[in-house]
Amino acid sequence: MNVRAPQLPKLRDQTLRFLDDPQSALRSGTSSGIQPGLDALASQLRAADLYWVTEDMAALAVSAGSQLAAARWTVADRPSPIGLAMFDGGISTIDARGAQIPVEGVAWGPYDGECMVWLLLSRRRLIAEMTRTDIQLIEEETPPLIPVYGFTIPLTGEALPMAELDVGDCPLIVMQALAASWLLMQQPNLVERATLPADKTVARSYRRAQRPVPDVTLVDLRRHYVPDTAEPNGDGAGSRYRHRWVVSGHWRDQAHGPGRSLRRRTWVPTYVKGPDGAPLLVAEKVNVWRR
Repeated sequence: MNVRAPQLPKLRDQTLRFLDDPQSALRSGTSSGIQPGLDALASQLRAADLYWVTEDMAALAVSAGSQLAAARWTVADRPSPIGLAMFDGGISTIDARGAQIPVEGVAWGPYDGECMVWLLLSRRRLIAEMTRTDIQLIEEETPPLIPVYGFTIPLTGEALPMAELDVGDCPLIVMQALAASWLLMQQPNLVERATLPADKTVARSYRRAQRPVPDVTLVDLRRHYVPDTAEPNGDGAGSRYRHRWVVSGHWRDQAHGPGRSLRRRTWVPTYVKGPDGAPLLVAEKVNVWRR
């Protein structure tokens, strides 16, 4: 993704200008039935807590989500009641009349007693992909964060089976990754959250307008869940992996006791393995546009 985390407040505000302008291509080119959903998206973006999910965490959410059979979507189950999360590298695609559109961002918030979710695509990603075609994008008529698909989820005390979610054309893998990311964000033993300030130019514009300067929460995998890069062959050869990949949560025999001679069955959380900077491989089939 070409967008950087500190730019997110600016992209959010620029997108709001399109949503607030009834003459914009986003509004004037949208059917009347979708207008209330865009109104709700505008309200969400104004109040949203901002999250930037790193590539490792996005891959982890996809992998861990594939093991989620059910999830709850209430306010208590979200990292924030209203939020906007951008996933570096994306979390799969959604089919739009035969075209596979990457899902790079997700916005959520309350709507008529339910949780409304919007899937988003960055304008920069779209421009990069369209350079491979004969189609040209009119950039000044396109918001920085493009609403791709919106839907609502009922709020229930019990977990809803993933296979029974009525979310229209939204792929199951996206819903699973979103639910997993919400759960992982709230597990400090697995995830590290850091607060990043907005770009200086963005901060100045907020101060001129006498508005509080927003922060962006960076969500990343804690380093102690990334094993060393040596091959586990026990011969001390020091061979190194050439890729990183997601290792699913699993049981293993953990050594303990006198001289570590005993074994205890221990649950190992999902993690990303391999050396920093190496290409990331995703085990599950994830249809994501690549730059």
